[in-house]
Amino acid sequence: MVEVLGARKRQVLENGKDTFALQCEKASAAGSVSQRACVFCGSRVVLYPIADAVHLIHGPIGCAAYTWELRGSLSSGPELHRLSFSTDLREKEVIYGGEKKLYAALNELIAEYKPNAAFVYSTCIVGLIGDDVEAVCKRVENERGIPVIPVHSEGFKGTKKDGYKAACEAAFLLTGKDDVTPISDFAINILGEFNLAGETWIIKDYYKRMGVEVVSCITGDGRVAEIGRAHRAKLNVVQCSGSMTHLAKLMKERYGIPFIRVSYFGIEDMSKALYDVAEFFRDETIRENTEKLVRSELLAILPALAEYRRDLEGKKAGVYVGGSFKAFSMVKALRHLGIETVVVGSQTGSIDDYEYLKEITDEGTIILDDTNPLELSGFILKKKADLLIGGVKERPIAYKMGIGFCDHNHERKEALAGFVGMLNFAREVRSSVISPVWKYSPARIKAREAKR
Repeated sequence: MVEVLGARKRQVLENGKDTFALQCEKASAAGSVSQRACVFCGSRVVLYPIADAVHLIHGPIGCAAYTWELRGSLSSGPELHRLSFSTDLREKEVIYGGEKKLYAALNELIAEYKPNAAFVYSTCIVGLIGDDVEAVCKRVENERGIPVIPVHSEGFKGTKKDGYKAACEAAFLLTGKDDVTPISDFAINILGEFNLAGETWIIKDYYKRMGVEVVSCITGDGRVAEIGRAHRAKLNVVQCSGSMTHLAKLMKERYGIPFIRVSYFGIEDMSKALYDVAEFFRDETIRENTEKLVRSELLAILPALAEYRRDLEGKKAGVYVGGSFKAFSMVKALRHLGIETVVVGSQTGSIDDYEYLKEITDEGTIILDDTNPLELSGFILKKKADLLIGGVKERPIAYKMGIGFCDHNHERKEALAGFVGMLNFAREVRSSVISPVWKYSPARIKAREAKR
């Protein structure tokens, strides 16, 4: 029996016959040591890939260290996003305020790097000392002539969605600036694709082959000027719904741009993402191009996938990711490899998301919202999983239990989106699950000794 805190009882569907609606979209239970991160981290991971902007963290140096290089986001040009600037607030600023230090830091950075915009992240300490970050940003913006945008990310509210919302509202301030640059009649924005290991380039190439222009990707390999003309696209395609749906709604309300939710992971969802865009434009040439693209990409990867499946048939997996939409794709992709998902959960899922997870998983699959290491490891052991898919915080859990691990979060360096990404995913899963190293792990050795 896995011990679950009383306050979390209704955030766990352990029995396939449970009929209650999973509680979600709530603050983490006190004492649960949630896998979530702080509000500031949530905003930083969303805005981080805008590569020609300065990202200045107004707070102690530890906040900058915590989020340094937190995404494997590549850039085809400038790499300002990879520098983790901080005002390094100390005792003096806590007592007397940090506005002067912020003003000086912004002027120095803008003079040195000549960015096209600057984001200023307010961390917890700023909320305590009461710095007027907006006033400082407005002053520097007037003096320097570039957007200087405050990102209100103070506090630890127990859900990264607060940080995502702050990031969306900050990015929204960059839209609506360019009404001149020519744009195709078949133009889209991609929201929530962050160019981990170059995945944005893979997806952009697919749309180009279809005959669809990508005006901007918010925020993978992002540029301030591209976001400035994003309001002229005909459709917003939301890849990471947890982080970017708020921005899609803001753009729909202000500019009338409709949006659809997609996933670029796995065969079914990747294909559907392309077909949904083709269907939106109702253009015969685009539809034909899409069919040819999907057919050619599938023919290229299916033989290798069949080979990997032979080694993985009958294995079991646990999945715990940030956004629930990603979990949907993981369940489907694992099924293609003959792997059953026995534990699945997310940090930011909604009631509808978890209802859909119940539909696509087998009876008895454990479904979790906002879990913690103790629960997650307990359920993984209970279901005898051979693999855990998660992020950097889940990696030690897998290794301690002596099972395979696949990093599918924002720290990874392997492209897992697109059709080629499915092949990379299958290769990584196979190499991890069948590795002989696990038989030497203390957990496996202990389990073998217990059976004697």
